[in-house]
Amino acid sequence: MVHTEDAAIVVDDLRVRRGKRGVLHGLTLHIPRGGVIGLLGPSGCGKSTLMRAIVGVQIVQSGSLTVLGHAAGSPQLRHRVGYVTQAASVYDDLTVRQNVSYFRAVLGAPRTDVDRVIDETDLGSHADDLVGSLSGGQRSRVSLAGALLGAPELLVLDEPTVGLDPVLRVELWGLFHRLAAAGTTLLVSSHVMDEATRCDRLLLLRNGELLADATPRGLLAATDTNDAESAFLTLIRQKPARTKPETGTDTDPRPSAS
Repeated sequence: MVHTEDAAIVVDDLRVRRGKRGVLHGLTLHIPRGGVIGLLGPSGCGKSTLMRAIVGVQIVQSGSLTVLGHAAGSPQLRHRVGYVTQAASVYDDLTVRQNVSYFRAVLGAPRTDVDRVIDETDLGSHADDLVGSLSGGQRSRVSLAGALLGAPELLVLDEPTVGLDPVLRVELWGLFHRLAAAGTTLLVSSHVMDEATRCDRLLLLRNGELLADATPRGLLAATDTNDAESAFLTLIRQKPARTKPETGTDTDPRPSAS
């Protein structure tokens, strides 16, 4: 068991509803600092909801969530947690450098961070291009560059590789591991099961419940399979989906979109 003070994230019996529907059903997990943790599962399983709860922008029904020793969303975490949403959070009428410079000023990060994060996200050749003229993958990297400002201790990345070509995906995962080697904790969500092998540890979600918490090798060994997709399907067979609603007013057991 990871002690709270030593953990990047501690989730205890977390429950989230959206309207009448339960999205997260009593999640409990501890994530130590450092490493690349993959949050995997099909679309609608609750990945984004969990990530929003971790960064403090999701109302929770019950349970507790501690991030870097503080309650999720605490002011003390503002400069210690970086968050990249599925949709690129950028200004299309500004250049890459202007976007990053603006976010740097808001965060109060060092001026030298602008060039550093542009280089780390391989945007140097586009630094003076308007973000609105970039491809979807490039715009996503501008969002990531903003999240890297100030060298946060925890990075929460919601499907950061969506829309990227295979070469850029490999390069981005290389960056994730370099950041982890330097001490950053990364929580990276994906619905692409083949990205599981790129993670140090895996959290598999289905219908708002945790199916597995293991290393990639441990997951394959436990399910006697050769790939993450087969392992996921094996776990589904072992643990059928929720068939009854939780007590209360939840009349629809299906999760809302994550």
